[in-house]
Order: sequence, then structure tokens, then C-alpha cells
Amino acid sequence: MKVLIYPHSMELGGSQLNALQLAEAVQHLGHDVTVASEPGPLLDRVREAGLRHVEFPRHRARPSPTVGRMLRSIVKEGSIDVVHGHEWPPIVEAFLSLALSSRAAVVGTVMSMSVPPFLPRNTPLTVGTEMIRQAALAAGHRDVTLLEPPVDTISDHPLLDGSGFRLAYGIAPDEITIAMICRLVPNLKLEGLLSACDAVGAMALDGRPVRLIIIGDGPARPLVSERAAGANAAAGRTAVVLVGEMSDPRPAYAAADIIIGQGGSALRGMAFGKPLVVIGEHGFSELLTQETAPIFLRQGWYGLGMGSRGAGAEALRSALETALTSAPLRRDLGAFGRRLVEHRFSLEHAARAIEQIYLRAVRNKLSTQQRFADATRCVASVAGYKLQRKYRRWIGSASGEDDNDLARISAVLSTAHHAMKPIASRTDMVASDTAPEISQHPDR
Repeated sequence: MKVLIYPHSMELGGSQLNALQLAEAVQHLGHDVTVASEPGPLLDRVREAGLRHVEFPRHRARPSPTVGRMLRSIVKEGSIDVVHGHEWPPIVEAFLSLALSSRAAVVGTVMSMSVPPFLPRNTPLTVGTEMIRQAALAAGHRDVTLLEPPVDTISDHPLLDGSGFRLAYGIAPDEITIAMICRLVPNLKLEGLLSACDAVGAMALDGRPVRLIIIGDGPARPLVSERAAGANAAAGRTAVVLVGEMSDPRPAYAAADIIIGQGGSALRGMAFGKPLVVIGEHGFSELLTQETAPIFLRQGWYGLGMGSRGAGAEALRSALETALTSAPLRRDLGAFGRRLVEHRFSLEHAARAIEQIYLRAVRNKLSTQQRFADATRCVASVAGYKLQRKYRRWIGSASGEDDNDLARISAVLSTAHHAMKPIASRTDMVASDTAPEISQHPDR
């Protein structure tokens, strides 16, 4: 097959990294893969993988008529079989550009925490959690597949040496390094970043030999820097370090003793065999253990509201201090996460799954009537969404990342719990079968 992969951006981030990992893996299966995108830091990875690249203009409307024309041209000239859009702008642009033509099938992936209501309902979709899949089906989508965020368990591995990173940042051998690798943005990330600064700062003030390393950049960096400076001043030493963006953050994962993360970053931390504290919003944090794993297998590597330890910086500190208790416990926690990733989130498994989705989409192309009905609804819905966004910006209440709007995420989490009961036994089985028991008593 000839496949065109269209990530929503080329900044460092979970969705776009997953898109490029899948592009490489699908190419290794013998398919002809091209990536179409705007320029950005991840373009180097496209070149290193030997993937063809078509450049879209950086500054454009979403959806963009210019990109639509380019997509039609790429599909026609390259005899493309499948166009795979990642997140809503690429999905909508690909569908509307090709909706009235049967030349190429369109497939979409949504790794955000909710599926926008204006996406075409007959287009095959993949989503990252079973809860989101159930919510999308309930909203009228007809072909939704669970494709959990894939992890390259070969390049992300516990044997990778992180000593050079620790040396570069002056981390002493006896210091416990806690790492966060994420974009510094207001939505989803900022609350956890600030709570981590507060929690680690308080631990350092109490004499704990801890260091928080934050890898990433973005518009929220000034707020994070200010909170980090306050934590360092209170502790009387450098307890929190902002490293900035790294095109290859693997040395940071390897150097860490504990990972704080969500989504793809959480899974990568698990692949490196590190204990994981999953962070969310409204005070959520939870240590990954054999007992808590089924929660994340249901709802994804994220949460809203109180966890088992309460909420906020104190709950995060409690989770971190549990992992700090002993090196043997950290090894056990890390081994559990690594086994879970290998069993359920491997890139090879994801590539085989997406290949089958492509083949099914090519074989079962939508009828003209289905495409026309979807196109009509999609155009009207997107137009309404754009007007609503303009109004919300005017009154100052627009979310920076609409697919990760808290109200929509909360609705998905609350309504999908009821639909998840039939699969609870399966997730419990996966959690218990993928790793050895973890002792809750580190001296045993």
C-alpha cells in the first residue's frame, strides 16, 4: 500500500511522536510511506527514518483550503491508497479534501482525551483508551478501534545508560532524580508541573536528596520557572532544574530514578523500567502499582480529581515518597511497568493493528451517500465550532487545546465508567499477568 501520514504538528509531543513511530513501523512492514506536515523539530526524525516528506505551510487556517488542494494533488500524483490524519485538523482536512472522491481511504487517529463532535462519523478512527472508544461509539461513530499509544521497546530500554546526563547536570550518585518530560503548556500539563515543583521543593527542604528535572518547552515555561525558583529558594539548593527541549530525551529517561508523566511520556518511562507517578488535573496523581494499573488501562494514563492519596502537591509527594522508600521497591515497580509495556503497548503490535485498519479501509470504502452525508454534517459542525471558538476567545474562556478541554474530558471519564464494567475482569487479568508481584513492604 501507499500511505500518507499527516501529523497535526511537528513539535515535540506525544501524538506526533506516535504518528512518526507508526510511519516508520508501517514502512518496515513493506509499505510505501510518505509524511506530510509543516516544518518543525521532528522533521529530523522523518529524514533519519528515510521517509519521504511533503511540506505544508506553517502558518495557515485549520482546516486549510491550501492544504486541501495539496492533499488532493499528493493523492492523485502519488496514487495514495490511505491518508492517515492524526488529531482533528488533519482528519477533517483529509476527509473534506477527498470526501467526494473514492481515490483514497481516510483513517483518523485521536490521541487527545476526547473525540471532537464534528469529526466524520463513517471515517475509521483509532483512539487511545477504551473509555474514549466507548464514548465515540455512543456519539455515533461507526468504526472505532482501540489503539493504545505505542512504545518502541527496543530504543526505549532499561539498559540505556543515563550516567552522562547525570554528570552533565551535576546530579550526585546518591541523589534521587525525578524526571518530567512534556510540553510546558497550560492545558493538561501545567497543574502537574507546578505541583511537582512544590512537592519536590518541600521534600528537599526536609533534607531529602531529590532533584526534579523538567525536560520540555512551551508557553507555560515562565510560570514553571517562577515556581521552580521559589522551590529552590525555599530549599536553599537547586532542587528543580528546567533543562529545556531535547530532540532525543532518552538520556533523561535513562538517568531518572522516578518518572512523573501522563500519556505517551508515562508509557516511555515504563519502557525504561522506571517507577511511574501518573499526573492529571484537579489534583490527580497516582503511583503505578499492580493495584492501580487497571485504572489506567481503562481510562488512559491520566486522571481528574483525587487519587487514593488525596489531591494536590501533598498527594504527589506521598506517591513519590513511597517510591523513594527503597531501591528494591523502585526496581520492582519499574519491572512491573516494563513488563506491562512489553505485553500491551509494543510498537510492533500497533503497526500490525494499523496495517489491518488500512487494509479494511481500502477494501470497504464509503459509499457516495455516506461520504456526502458526512461531508455536509462535518462542514456545518466545523463552521459552528469555529464561530463558538471566536465567541469564547472574545469573552476570554477559550481553551488552548480544545480536544483536551476539561469539561469534555470530565464528561468522557464520568459517562464511560458505566460502559467499562464488562471489561474490568480483562484489565485486571492483564495487570496481574504481566509482571511479578510487587511487595508493598520494601524490607521484605
